[in-house]
Amino acid sequence: MVMIIGHRGARNLWPENSLDGFRRLVALGVEGVEFDVHKTWDGKLVVIHDPTLERTTHGTGPVGEKTLAELQAIRLRDSDECIPSLEEVLDVLGKSDLELHVEIKTDAVGNPYEGLEALALEAICRRGLRERSFLTCFAPEVLELVRGLDPVIRVLASMDRRSAEMLGGLDRAIARFTAIPGCTIAVEKALLAHTMEPFLAALGTEKLGAWVPNEEADLAHWLAQPIRQITTDRPDLALAVRRRLTEAAA
Repeated sequence: MVMIIGHRGARNLWPENSLDGFRRLVALGVEGVEFDVHKTWDGKLVVIHDPTLERTTHGTGPVGEKTLAELQAIRLRDSDECIPSLEEVLDVLGKSDLELHVEIKTDAVGNPYEGLEALALEAICRRGLRERSFLTCFAPEVLELVRGLDPVIRVLASMDRRSAEMLGGLDRAIARFTAIPGCTIAVEKALLAHTMEPFLAALGTEKLGAWVPNEEADLAHWLAQPIRQITTDRPDLALAVRRRLTEAAA
């Protein structure tokens, strides 16, 4: 069975990376959740996708130039909630059975946040969530750092055409990530559609995923592929499609 991972909670259903969205995703019955972590000016961690505030909140400016208290006073768009801390998100998701796919982000000019990986690891391990978690990133250097900090926690590389190009092409990108012990790779669907064979040869079926199919026909296609997981903005639709495929195969 291909696992279903809710992307940013489920951003086509509820405000992305919101506590309400995470609660609702838990109730759906999918296998996992993906969300994004940035570091605040005062060294705390918040869950938001963009390095700037304008798209998903009523605030402005870079996330990393504000304190946790300032960020937690900024309301999310289309929501009565404010930007959640990582601790608040783990309070909600830690009570579930979901896999946690925690994406390590960079700041507003693309620089890594110093110490973010160690802070995320500490929060995850302190709550006993290491075995249920992946730390994820597009950058191999980040995943190599995570593996150096912790030999146990699972790591996942996100890849699309642009990131493969930045790493010197598909073959070099695959080689770089597969050199990281235990690395899973989630590939943007348009790239994976044309490169399934080399990815399966390098990873097998248990360390390969696709993102981000959202339409019914697309979901049916990817749920029928020999991959570990899909990451989707429509986990509700993905569940319905998977049930239909399962019943048809019975």
